[in-house]
Amino acid sequence: MINNRRAFIVGLKSSVLTNKEIIFLKKYRPWGIILFSRNIRSIKQTKKLTDKIREIFKDKKYPILIDQEGGRVNRLKNIISFDNLTSEYFGSLFERDRKQFNIVYKLFVDKTSYLLNLMGININTVPVLDLKVKGASNIIGDRSFSKNKRIISKIGDICINNFRQNSIGTVIKHIPGHGLAKVDSHKFTPIVGKNLKYLNKNDFFSFKKKKCFFAITAHVIYKSIDKFNTATHSKKIMKLIRNKINFKNIIISDDLSMKSLKDDLKTNIIKTFSAGCNLALHCNGKLSEMRVVGDNSPKVNNFIIKKTSQFYKILS
Repeated sequence: MINNRRAFIVGLKSSVLTNKEIIFLKKYRPWGIILFSRNIRSIKQTKKLTDKIREIFKDKKYPILIDQEGGRVNRLKNIISFDNLTSEYFGSLFERDRKQFNIVYKLFVDKTSYLLNLMGININTVPVLDLKVKGASNIIGDRSFSKNKRIISKIGDICINNFRQNSIGTVIKHIPGHGLAKVDSHKFTPIVGKNLKYLNKNDFFSFKKKKCFFAITAHVIYKSIDKFNTATHSKKIMKLIRNKINFKNIIISDDLSMKSLKDDLKTNIIKTFSAGCNLALHCNGKLSEMRVVGDNSPKVNNFIIKKTSQFYKILS
């Protein structure tokens, strides 16, 4: 049952569930779990882990996420190398030779999906729809498809569609756009000074009209819209995501343990929900912090239940 869960996603400490984690999952019932390299030693071991998680929730379609972009962000590195297959590589191939791109990119998505399905993972947090911007922080860099917003948007559609055909949900990120950030939001708070007209025409463009079940926010301050809050904590930006970018599905915060957010964890969680995020994301697997997230996350509402059910329909 989806309706007895709480509106948050957490990481786990290692490749097997500890007794304390099992107790935590049974008590707090998070909406989903996100896996990292620390959780993945082999295909067989990961399947055992995801089966165990689903057994707790008595739900064969329980949401289990991963950041499997290829290139630098390769959570499957203990199993396979995707080092050269960056988004930037696919973006330049798209510009050079569309036919070749279609073949190679489909192979890449199919192979990734095959592995994820074998391991029991049903959501991949791709595509990155952030613009590649000269002089910006390298945290996006080659994770972006292009400096051309239209190319990003087109490849984004192909990515979402190809994964969906393989029964994998996708997550557009980092809405409404991380490209202009001059610092890494894992460590500092990026502040973007461009005006709304510019942002709407450029950085926000590639996030529009995306048929995607989920989006992850940018921990970025857009000074011309909200001087004080990152997108994750800004009612104004959330309104803009809903009404101008027109994203109508589930909005997930970026990781709440990132240093861009300056308050204590409890305050960060409360601000995340009051701004309008649907799900809070916490990745580091520290049980003491996870309890704070669980204690301060509401039960899933009808909107989340409805959208999760829609997502479940694409799963095989």
